[in-house]
Amino acid sequence: MTFEEFILAAREKQASDIHLTVGSEPVFRINGDLTKVEELSKVPVSNRMILSLLDADQEERFNNGEDIDFVFELKNGNRQRANVYRTLGRLACAIRLLNSNLPTMEELRLPPILKELSKKRSGLILVTGVSGCGKTTTLSIILDFINKSRPCHIVTIEDPVEYRHDQGIATIQQREIGRDVKSFGYALRSALREDPDVIFVGEMRDYETMQLAVTAAETGHLVLATLHTRGAVHAVNRIVDACPHNIQQQMLVQLSQILECVISQSLMPLKDGSGRIAALEILLGTDAARNLIRSNKCHQLETVMQQGKAQGMKMMDEAIMDFYRSGLISREIALTYASDRNELSGKL
Repeated sequence: MTFEEFILAAREKQASDIHLTVGSEPVFRINGDLTKVEELSKVPVSNRMILSLLDADQEERFNNGEDIDFVFELKNGNRQRANVYRTLGRLACAIRLLNSNLPTMEELRLPPILKELSKKRSGLILVTGVSGCGKTTTLSIILDFINKSRPCHIVTIEDPVEYRHDQGIATIQQREIGRDVKSFGYALRSALREDPDVIFVGEMRDYETMQLAVTAAETGHLVLATLHTRGAVHAVNRIVDACPHNIQQQMLVQLSQILECVISQSLMPLKDGSGRIAALEILLGTDAARNLIRSNKCHQLETVMQQGKAQGMKMMDEAIMDFYRSGLISREIALTYASDRNELSGKL
């Protein structure tokens, strides 16, 4: 079996990730769980198989002790992100299978509030959640809607570029960290001189990137970004906590002026085993929410979310309950992903 055939087999089984370790069976992540695939259990994972992914420069860096992170593309256009490393002296590789086709909002059962958010002309929209929960997909769907609906300049900064967007009504440029630009911070500073209307930041990893993204939103741009946190409320705290202590209050004031929405996302297995579905917790930048952020009373934002259902806000457990009532997820899955297991158990 060639490496390309191996990747195609994983995609056919709708895997999201592949884990290879020399001397062990290949493992796929399917619907969120690691799975050994019986028909591939006897496929030998060799040093040659993993090293074949690296070019001469990457192999030299790897032999000098570096882990190698890169993107590679197959002949059919499918793209994969890979990380090659060592474990107990053996070669290993983790491969993320990137999506080539962007699904629609309707296919993913995303709430219609996302279309309203795509009409914003300035401000900050955040999508948060754990790694691999589909944050980039959700923001890319919003970007695609903008790209097809209004003439503007979109600049994306990603590591790596997951979805390639064709030029629509908008003009769109996609910059990849490591290939087109050296860092998120550098790319953001440069983007502000490139006459953008919309800026997509693949991940806000550090204070510099967060501050530049906030500044871009303050100066009249629509900024879309992802953040690794659980829960919409924690996203605000995460940004503030990343700031030096003496400017945390200033950041609270800035966020209260520019925050349009925080979406917290969680992927859950469907009851029929056909895939996964995204549950979305939504905090909108209403006057009430902005006042609490400005006053550093973020712990009260959940009350605002509970009272803002008519405006499109939703708590995570409410989204989970909706899926359970619709028969899309099981009781066990609902309780596993609940923010408050005891309270949701009572409602179920």
